Amino acid sequence: MFVGVLISWALLALAFAVTSWLLSGMDVSGGAGSYILVSAIFGIVNAVVGTLLRLLTLPLTVVTLGLFLFVINAVLLSITDALTDRLTIDSFFWTAIWASIIMAIVSMVLHVITGALMRGRGATS
Repeated sequence: MFVGVLISWALLALAFAVTSWLLSGMDVSGGAGSYILVSAIFGIVNAVVGTLLRLLTLPLTVVTLGLFLFVINAVLLSITDALTDRLTIDSFFWTAIWASIIMAIVSMVLHVITGALMRGRGATS
Protein backbone atom coordinates (compact mmCIF):
# COMPACT_ATOMS: atom_id res chain seq x y z
CA MET A 1 0.00 0.00 0.00
CA PHE A 2 2.80 2.42 0.89
CA VAL A 3 4.52 1.69 -2.40
CA GLY A 4 1.29 2.55 -4.22
CA VAL A 5 1.13 5.91 -2.45
CA LEU A 6 4.73 6.66 -3.41
CA ILE A 7 4.06 5.71 -7.02
CA SER A 8 0.97 7.95 -7.12
CA TRP A 9 2.98 10.78 -5.58
CA ALA A 10 5.73 10.37 -8.19
CA LEU A 11 3.16 10.27 -10.99
CA LEU A 12 1.58 13.49 -9.67
CA ALA A 13 5.01 15.13 -9.63
CA LEU A 14 5.52 13.98 -13.22
CA ALA A 15 2.08 15.35 -14.15
CA PHE A 16 3.11 18.72 -12.65
CA ALA A 17 6.31 18.62 -14.72
CA VAL A 18 4.49 17.85 -17.97
CA THR A 19 1.80 20.45 -17.28
CA SER A 20 4.29 23.20 -16.47
CA TRP A 21 6.20 22.28 -19.64
CA LEU A 22 3.06 22.44 -21.80
CA LEU A 23 1.41 25.48 -20.19
CA SER A 24 3.29 28.76 -20.34
CA GLY A 25 1.37 30.39 -17.47
CA MET A 26 2.27 27.70 -14.94
CA ASP A 27 5.79 27.35 -13.59
CA VAL A 28 7.40 25.16 -10.95
CA SER A 29 10.71 26.74 -9.95
CA GLY A 30 13.54 24.54 -8.80
CA GLY A 31 14.56 21.03 -9.67
CA ALA A 32 12.98 17.65 -9.20
CA GLY A 33 12.64 18.25 -5.47
CA SER A 34 10.35 21.18 -6.17
CA TYR A 35 8.01 19.00 -8.22
CA ILE A 36 7.90 16.48 -5.39
CA LEU A 37 7.26 19.21 -2.81
CA VAL A 38 4.52 20.84 -4.89
CA SER A 39 2.86 17.47 -5.51
CA ALA A 40 2.96 16.71 -1.78
CA ILE A 41 1.36 20.04 -0.91
CA PHE A 42 -1.23 19.58 -3.66
CA GLY A 43 -1.99 16.08 -2.36
CA ILE A 44 -2.59 17.38 1.16
CA VAL A 45 -4.73 20.28 -0.09
CA ASN A 46 -6.63 17.87 -2.32
CA ALA A 47 -7.27 15.44 0.53
CA VAL A 48 -8.42 18.07 3.03
CA VAL A 49 -9.94 21.00 1.12
CA GLY A 50 -10.77 19.07 -2.04
CA THR A 51 -12.91 16.56 -0.20
CA LEU A 52 -14.89 19.32 1.46
CA LEU A 53 -15.31 21.26 -1.81
CA ARG A 54 -16.46 18.17 -3.68
CA LEU A 55 -19.08 17.45 -1.02
CA LEU A 56 -20.34 21.04 -0.97
CA THR A 57 -20.55 21.31 -4.75
CA LEU A 58 -21.93 17.83 -5.43
CA PRO A 59 -25.26 19.10 -6.85
CA LEU A 60 -23.47 21.49 -9.22
CA THR A 61 -21.08 18.72 -10.23
CA VAL A 62 -24.00 16.42 -11.02
CA VAL A 63 -25.79 19.12 -13.04
CA THR A 64 -22.64 19.82 -15.09
CA LEU A 65 -21.99 16.09 -15.55
CA GLY A 66 -18.69 16.32 -13.69
CA LEU A 67 -17.22 19.26 -15.58
CA PHE A 68 -17.31 21.40 -12.43
CA LEU A 69 -14.58 19.14 -11.03
CA PHE A 70 -12.13 20.98 -13.30
CA VAL A 71 -13.06 24.22 -11.55
CA ILE A 72 -12.57 22.57 -8.15
CA ASN A 73 -9.16 21.29 -9.20
CA ALA A 74 -8.27 24.77 -10.47
CA VAL A 75 -9.20 26.17 -7.05
CA LEU A 76 -7.02 23.53 -5.40
CA LEU A 77 -4.14 24.45 -7.70
CA SER A 78 -4.60 28.11 -6.77
CA ILE A 79 -4.56 27.23 -3.06
CA THR A 80 -1.37 25.25 -3.63
CA ASP A 81 0.07 28.25 -5.47
CA ALA A 82 -0.73 30.44 -2.44
CA LEU A 83 0.88 27.98 -0.02
CA THR A 84 4.21 27.57 -1.80
CA ASP A 85 6.49 29.93 -3.66
CA ARG A 86 7.72 27.14 -5.93
CA LEU A 87 4.48 26.99 -7.93
CA THR A 88 3.40 30.01 -9.94
CA ILE A 89 0.09 30.24 -11.78
CA ASP A 90 -0.36 33.56 -13.55
CA SER A 91 -4.18 33.69 -13.72
CA PHE A 92 -6.97 31.67 -12.19
CA PHE A 93 -9.43 31.44 -14.99
CA TRP A 94 -7.41 30.44 -18.01
CA THR A 95 -4.18 29.06 -16.64
CA ALA A 96 -5.55 27.22 -13.61
CA ILE A 97 -8.49 25.76 -15.55
CA TRP A 98 -6.22 24.59 -18.38
CA ALA A 99 -3.70 23.26 -15.84
CA SER A 100 -6.52 21.31 -14.21
CA ILE A 101 -7.57 19.79 -17.53
CA ILE A 102 -4.02 18.97 -18.65
CA MET A 103 -3.10 17.48 -15.27
CA ALA A 104 -6.22 15.29 -15.33
CA ILE A 105 -5.36 13.95 -18.78
CA VAL A 106 -1.66 13.45 -18.03
CA SER A 107 -2.41 11.78 -14.68
CA MET A 108 -4.92 9.45 -16.30
CA VAL A 109 -2.46 8.44 -19.03
CA LEU A 110 0.35 7.90 -16.52
CA HIS A 111 -1.87 5.79 -14.26
CA VAL A 112 -3.02 3.67 -17.19
CA ILE A 113 0.57 3.10 -18.34
CA THR A 114 1.75 2.33 -14.81
CA GLY A 115 -1.19 -0.02 -14.23
CA ALA A 116 -0.45 -1.87 -17.47
CA LEU A 117 3.23 -2.17 -16.56
CA MET A 118 2.39 -3.46 -13.08
CA ARG A 119 -0.07 -6.02 -14.45
CA GLY A 120 2.46 -7.11 -17.05
CA ARG A 121 5.16 -7.47 -14.42
CA GLY A 122 2.85 -9.44 -12.16
CA ALA A 123 1.83 -11.81 -14.94
CA THR A 124 5.40 -12.81 -15.74
CA SER A 125 6.43 -13.50 -12.16
